[in-house]
Amino acid sequence: MENEIAGLSHLGGKTVYKQDYAPDVLEAFENKHRGNDYRVTFDCPEFTSLCPITGQPDFATIRIDYIPDVKMVESKSLKLYLFSFRNHGAFHEDCVNIIMKDLIGLMDPKYIEVTGIFTPRGGISIYPYANYGRKSTKYEKLAEERLFNHTFPR
Repeated sequence: MENEIAGLSHLGGKTVYKQDYAPDVLEAFENKHRGNDYRVTFDCPEFTSLCPITGQPDFATIRIDYIPDVKMVESKSLKLYLFSFRNHGAFHEDCVNIIMKDLIGLMDPKYIEVTGIFTPRGGISIYPYANYGRKSTKYEKLAEERLFNHTFPR
């Protein structure tokens, strides 16, 4: 067990929240089931960011779904990372793409998709979706199929 959490500084420690966007809090651990293709899904229903123009808060559920390879994201570090958007000004579409790119940089997953289910503001709901499949693999084809056949939450 101790070997499994080696290098993870947030798990089991005191929780310190960053006041602005902090990708450096993300941590990963080794996937013990690399021979299996399986999906990991995180539903984060308390995501908050700020409109970069008005400074008004935006609320969303962020859904992260990925197929790991060598590394997996540690959930407490993911929580701290997502919380770091609370005082960060970014449009909905930017949030989803930034989250996806940061997780790709951390884990290099086989496949990942991130959906933002933002609550209405000004009478409009926005549901940005971004995905990635590792190039020149079946996961690249999966990403293309999922992107063009994606159905948004209702």
